[in-house]
Amino acid sequence: MANNIKLALKLGADGAYLPSFNKQFNHLSYSYKKKFKIIGSAHNHYEIKIKQKQKAEEIFISSVFKKNKNYLGINKFRIIKTRSKSKIIALGGINKDNLKKIRLINIYGFAGIEFFKKKAPKKGP
Repeated sequence: MANNIKLALKLGADGAYLPSFNKQFNHLSYSYKKKFKIIGSAHNHYEIKIKQKQKAEEIFISSVFKKNKNYLGINKFRIIKTRSKSKIIALGGINKDNLKKIRLINIYGFAGIEFFKKKAPKKGP
C-alpha cells in the first residue's frame, strides 16, 4: 500500500510504502500488527532522516547510476548510506555492467526495472 498507512492497516496489509515527498508523522500514533513493515524512499540525507523518524525499516535511495534530477553517483550514495542506520536499497540505473560497484558499497539490497526486465530473443537473420 503506497502512501496510506491508515488504509493499509484497515485492509490488514503487511506494510506500507512512504514516498520521499511524504513528510508526515501522524501514522506514529496508530496501532500496528507485530509484523507490519514501513518502507520508504529518499534522495538525500535530509529525506533519509525523515524516513528514519517515520520508522521506515528499509529505505530506497536513488539514483545511484541513472543521471536524472536525483542523480547521486557512487560516491555521494556511499556517503549518504554510511550516515544511515536503516537498511538501504539502491535504485537507479543498475545493470550488469555496474553490479560489481554496487557490491562494493555494502548495501542491504538493490532494485531496478531494467536489471530484472526480461530481454526478448533476437529475431532470425
